[in-house]
Amino acid sequence: MQISGASYIAGQWCIAEGANKFFGFSPKLNQPLSSPIYEATEQMLGQAVSAAEQAFIDYRQTSPAERATFLYAIADEIEALGEQLLEVTHQETNLPFARLQGERGRTINQLRAFAQSLEQCKNGLLDLDIEDAADAHRTPQAKPHTHLSYLPVGVVAVFGASNFPYAFSTLGGDTAAALAAGCPVVMKSHTAHPATSELMTRAIDKAIVKTGMPKGVFSMIQAKGYGISHQLVAADSIKAVGFTGSFGVAQKLMDTIAKRKEVIPFYGELGSTNPQVVFAQKAAQHGKELAQALCQSMLMGNGQFCTSPGLWLVPSDAHELIEESIEQLSKSTSDTLLSPNIVTSFKQGIDVFKHTQGVSLLAQGKLEQDFHANAHLFCTDAATYMENSQLHEEVFGPAVMMVKYDDSQQLKQLIDSLEGQLTASIHGSNEDFAKNAQIIEALQYKVGRLIENQMPTGVEVCASMNHGGPFPSSTDVRSTSVGLNAMLRFLRPICRQRPQ
Repeated sequence: MQISGASYIAGQWCIAEGANKFFGFSPKLNQPLSSPIYEATEQMLGQAVSAAEQAFIDYRQTSPAERATFLYAIADEIEALGEQLLEVTHQETNLPFARLQGERGRTINQLRAFAQSLEQCKNGLLDLDIEDAADAHRTPQAKPHTHLSYLPVGVVAVFGASNFPYAFSTLGGDTAAALAAGCPVVMKSHTAHPATSELMTRAIDKAIVKTGMPKGVFSMIQAKGYGISHQLVAADSIKAVGFTGSFGVAQKLMDTIAKRKEVIPFYGELGSTNPQVVFAQKAAQHGKELAQALCQSMLMGNGQFCTSPGLWLVPSDAHELIEESIEQLSKSTSDTLLSPNIVTSFKQGIDVFKHTQGVSLLAQGKLEQDFHANAHLFCTDAATYMENSQLHEEVFGPAVMMVKYDDSQQLKQLIDSLEGQLTASIHGSNEDFAKNAQIIEALQYKVGRLIENQMPTGVEVCASMNHGGPFPSSTDVRSTSVGLNAMLRFLRPICRQRPQ
């Protein structure tokens, strides 16, 4: 299947005359790929947004069952792409085939989970409807009948993520949630995997045709320049934005949104250090096993998970855990990161840690290629960590900051110093948890998901999941980007009132 490099606008594959070209990148070979991708123009983006606005009139009136059929069809068409999808994505990301197979399955299951919710819930979305009966005899005046339900907000802009080419990109969670809620999507492909985005778009194109959905219900824009992204979030017809990426890019997009006449919600998932809080008894009794699990979790995807455990808070006397961590990471081998920009950012981040007084490098993995990233384990004391804000920054890649604490009072101070996080894990015995109940109580106000005796990597797709957290881990602490409640981001309440 030939990669065209085109954008997809309301059912048509489009390349502007004389369009600028850019190329995907092979992390494995450390060189650009050969297939050109064509830069979309501002005019093309305008056409996509206009088509989505028109499609919204019809799409918002589809029944929940019809939207469920659409989502099932998208999932089926992703499956039908077969091995070529995995091969193309592997070329663009160098992610292992087993990882890609798992992520593809998660993406398909995510679409089907939203479809099942549309079929099963009373109002086709979530069981949110509330009715209050009229009371004609109430004094001093009669009470009307009121019914609270929810409407789709309108056209949603979605930005693909670099680190999850399926689950958080073209047909990932943001797109699935918006379509389930009744909202058309204009999607900006990520330049780390443009060919993958094209293949996924072919899947939804077939699903649109098969189910008779309006053609403007989905468009995909290929562009490397930042101008298109700002034009997209500034467009009057865009009513919400789903974004997964860096804090810096998110801040610039939010600045553009703030200049709009109508300020719209920006649902950004921006990263996290995902603190791992190790209590004393757990460290003393299971230090070696815990160290192995922590290292394995941190090395997963070479540290390129938004829930990678990048901060470990451990007792000062946790010698077995520390020694085993040094051994595990010292023998680890380097691997690629998703793009040259991420490699540069990783090297800058570890360089800051290396040159911060009071921080020591305990271990580093073998560096097999200059363009790889190898594991780094840094260590500091609680006072140094709390005094230096740079040590709180996420280093996207296989890097860990281990912070030693002397007692529960110092651990509480560490917890209080944390910024908002997507997740945190607490590792302890029942006695540890009882003894540190106040610390755990405080920690839950810093995170969106609190995990007991498990690693943070991996996010279950289910009705009870929350993937979001206090700022700056996400831009709206009340929302989730994973799970069935992700639909709520793209709905708004409406109350219907009548006399009786």
